[in-house]
Amino acid sequence: MIKVLVVDDHELVRTGICRMLADTVDIEVIGQAESGEMAIDMARRENPDVVLLDVNMPGIGGVETTRRLIQSVPTIKVLAVSGLAEEPYPSLLLKAGAKGYITKGAPLSEMVRAIKKVMQGGKYFSADIAEQIASSYLSDQQQSPFDLLSEREMQVAMMVVNCISAQEIADRLFVSVKTVNTYRYRIFEKLDVDSDVKLTHLAIRYGLIKP
Repeated sequence: MIKVLVVDDHELVRTGICRMLADTVDIEVIGQAESGEMAIDMARRENPDVVLLDVNMPGIGGVETTRRLIQSVPTIKVLAVSGLAEEPYPSLLLKAGAKGYITKGAPLSEMVRAIKKVMQGGKYFSADIAEQIASSYLSDQQQSPFDLLSEREMQVAMMVVNCISAQEIADRLFVSVKTVNTYRYRIFEKLDVDSDVKLTHLAIRYGLIKP
């Protein structure tokens, strides 16, 4: 039995996928998550085989979620399920460690095929995106500048680009505002930006938040 975790910030989408897979032989949906942060926590507890992951989500987003899922549970297979078929999203997810990428318009038969394929150690891409990502994925191995950040710096950066105030960040992390600002300037230095706006543009460029 393939254990599947469904991750999407839209409840209707999550519910729809779960219902689609409910009667599928050899596949069991063991949980749902509405954010990357929740998905990582659930993955550590439930140890799913495959994570069906939305690309565009609030918080740390699909790309960073993929990286952290694989770091937390190396045996996990991440299969991106997104309405975004255009670059750079497919290549970014693949570089982060995803094993496949299908569109939300894919029929149930294709989703099941993709789940089984990645579970077997292969890769799977919807036909409408496979061709466009092939050359860029094989030729461009550029790393995300966000790889330079520590886990806490990444956490602060994602809260900054989601317009959370320094005081609220401090409250959430149980630190002082001064410490938050120290993290913020350290992030700016590592990413070679000098404002929250430029940090946000960089996060959009690398697919970490919605445009």
